[in-house]
Amino acid sequence: MTVNDDSFTNWKIREEIAESMIPLIGKLHRERDVTVLLHSRSLVNKSVVSLLKTHRFARQIAGAELSVTETMPFLEALTTLDLGPSQIDLGMLATTYKADDRGLSVAEFTAEAVAGATGANKIERREPRDVVLYGFGRIGRLVARLLIEKAGSGNGLRLRAIVVRGGGAQDIVKRASLLRRDSIHGQFQGTITVDEDSSTIVANGNAIKVIYADDPSHVDYTEYGIRDAILIDNTGKWRDREGLSKHLRPGIEKVVLTAPGKGDVPNIVHGVNHDTIKPDEQILSCASCTTNAIVPPLKAMDDEYGVLRGHVETVHSFTNDQNLLDNYHKSERRGRSAPLNMVITETGAASAVAKALPDLKAKISGSSIRVPVPDVSIAILNLQLARETTREEVHDYLREVSLTSPLKRQIDFITAPDAVSSDFIGSRHASIVDAGALKVDGDNAILYLWYDNEFGYSCQVVRVVQHVSGVEYPTFPATAV
Repeated sequence: MTVNDDSFTNWKIREEIAESMIPLIGKLHRERDVTVLLHSRSLVNKSVVSLLKTHRFARQIAGAELSVTETMPFLEALTTLDLGPSQIDLGMLATTYKADDRGLSVAEFTAEAVAGATGANKIERREPRDVVLYGFGRIGRLVARLLIEKAGSGNGLRLRAIVVRGGGAQDIVKRASLLRRDSIHGQFQGTITVDEDSSTIVANGNAIKVIYADDPSHVDYTEYGIRDAILIDNTGKWRDREGLSKHLRPGIEKVVLTAPGKGDVPNIVHGVNHDTIKPDEQILSCASCTTNAIVPPLKAMDDEYGVLRGHVETVHSFTNDQNLLDNYHKSERRGRSAPLNMVITETGAASAVAKALPDLKAKISGSSIRVPVPDVSIAILNLQLARETTREEVHDYLREVSLTSPLKRQIDFITAPDAVSSDFIGSRHASIVDAGALKVDGDNAILYLWYDNEFGYSCQVVRVVQHVSGVEYPTFPATAV
């Protein structure tokens, strides 16, 4: 048999195994609210090829490719356990099993590693938590996709309504079409139907009421059967406590802003300071996409090396705030054509670091350039460290952070030599360390951090909402703090 024959036979074997994994992953998700991951990447609702590619991608961060032949036994072991709501990482199970020298079987090791999610230790399913989206622009529609995708058994977050300003003829049909098709993020994964008479969009069985209102004070959400909901404001129109308090109407318990908050509104970066949210806090912000991109790696670097000072330069995709063609704009330079120019502008991300990382004493400055790409940005983080180090040490440290630390859902790591911005469309991490671009000279380190400023940020928003709603389930094997 030739090498080509061997490769093809091996592929067909792995393809067959991946096919058999899909129903097991789906059943765990639907029936037990268990999300199966591979190095922090969800395997739920993935195709055969996507499963195989995710396993292959492990070599970019772990240094070696994972095979479905290695992870399948752990998945099969999970199906035999009395699991409660949780996230279980097959990549971490396989990696830690290899390092274990006690001679345990896969079934024995798996049962021990996920013991915190089984039997008397398992979390009981929560009652479904209603979510309302106020505004349905770029971030609103991506958050909607994520909420629908994560509906699982229906006992977690449930998108119940969208609030928008009154539109013209076929308004709801056009909004559903924008949810169904996205020029950057592709087709919606599922089915969408519209009931114009009841003003409802049904997406993968989720009935979502479209409410028309020009002001938050005009809505009583209890009239739509909505109770104790979390409202996500995607408009950015109100950013202080007084303005956002307008959303605290009947049926709404908490308000989450998808823009930097002002005044005393807490700015939350999930993975860094989400555990500081007070149980009775009703209003909070998820900060900006850039703040979410730089704060996790900044915290990681400060924890290990100490940071004395730093500067962040963001090369940012253009946004809806800019003009397509030259026209009047209240801000300097943003009136010039976004798809035709690089535009120097300001970023509030550097000043927002203090809110998310109050213990960081270093002064962080920042600036930004908008460039003619529609999505994915890069933050160049230039740091003066408290001690000298080497490129190899920082490289290995950040790779380990992306694999095993509490920040592994926020920080990704890639070694691909030809990686460019479009490769990161759809990334669910807050930022991705580009290992090939990393520069270290003594006490100076320069990190190049890619981030999908739309989808990655939306994932961070949903994580915050899961946390405050009580449906952020623990991940196993447990990560050492």
